[in-house]
Amino acid sequence: MINQQGWLQNAICKPSPNYNERPEGTPVSLLVIHNISLPPGEFGGKYICDFFVNCLNPAEHPYFETISDLKVSAHLLIQRDGELVQFVSFDDRAWHAGNSCYEGAGNCNDFAIGIELEGTDDIPYTEDQYRALSAVTLALMEHYPSINIGRIVGHSDIAPDRKTDPGPAFDWPHYLSSLET
Repeated sequence: MINQQGWLQNAICKPSPNYNERPEGTPVSLLVIHNISLPPGEFGGKYICDFFVNCLNPAEHPYFETISDLKVSAHLLIQRDGELVQFVSFDDRAWHAGNSCYEGAGNCNDFAIGIELEGTDDIPYTEDQYRALSAVTLALMEHYPSINIGRIVGHSDIAPDRKTDPGPAFDWPHYLSSLET
């Protein structure tokens, strides 16, 4: 499912310029679950992809004026219908976690993979998203053996003073139980 270059074979590929190499000798060992909707609370459309590839037009929505200059990315977006869009190779460092810390290690982007779910903290995610997330997670765990169930967190877990995602609408027990074999 993941090729030699760190790309999902069944994802739409939309390369982002917002990435760099991981520090040499740093294994991929953490999976971070995020959420995003653009405009906030709205689903569908091209805006999330535009945002991660630096093509968001600030004139298309007042909120976009506040974020259009940001240079951020995630490795993968899972849309409401379960469709996968990959922006950065899993082998590279996407810019998704920001100021973050996990088990005493800062700058989680160095060792983490970031997956964005199209959603909000308080609107339930779709079953298609959970199915896609489970399949991707299992593939990541196989490809990067340092990632295990104990090393899957929400953005809120690594940046609790800044972030709340994936929020209370994310069904952690449902998701984690789908990973048990």
